[in-house]
Amino acid sequence: MPNTQDTSTTGEVTRLTRIALRLEYATVGWNVGEAVLTIALGAIASSLALIGFGTVSIVEVFASIVIVWHLRPGDRGHHATRTARAHRMVGTAFAVLAASLLVASTRDILTGRRPDESFWGIVYLAVTAVVMFGLAFAKRRIAARIDSSPLEAEASMTFLDGILSTATMLGLLLNATLGWWWADPAAAFLVGIAAASEARENWQEAAELSEDVERAT
Repeated sequence: MPNTQDTSTTGEVTRLTRIALRLEYATVGWNVGEAVLTIALGAIASSLALIGFGTVSIVEVFASIVIVWHLRPGDRGHHATRTARAHRMVGTAFAVLAASLLVASTRDILTGRRPDESFWGIVYLAVTAVVMFGLAFAKRRIAARIDSSPLEAEASMTFLDGILSTATMLGLLLNATLGWWWADPAAAFLVGIAAASEARENWQEAAELSEDVERAT
């Protein structure tokens, strides 16, 4: 006779996993729109911070897809191998992004290039911060209940997106209200530092996953 408690627990994990997948799909959808809109607004306003933020969103879309692979049913070893490779790709993308932003923002500070104001960019980033913090909180709660470290790690990336939204918004707001033109490249510089940190963490995660796969074989 099947254990009723085990069956109930399995059913609850399955239900929570479905919710987590919906959260990831929502994250992907929002980040795709976020990338298109913020890059467009950044190009119009010549805002390096907005363009950089939109580029980060593209990387986050890929990270969310990796987590979908983890959460969907299938061979765990196979998923671990694919995820390790994906983490290396994400880490490389973050490293390239970090280098580009750090170099470009330093150049803009030294040359004194002044971006135009972007009211709609400020408004959208404020909304994005609220959405990302909400998604991160929901993901972390589910990750703890289903014991999913990959989901918890990706929730941290979503939380970082909220922090980056806030930092970029403040940079644009200071430029628009106080004329602090350097606030925009400074915000982009902060995005670059965060991207470098994400690159390091993704490479470390890839190494750990690869070691786990080797021990299992």
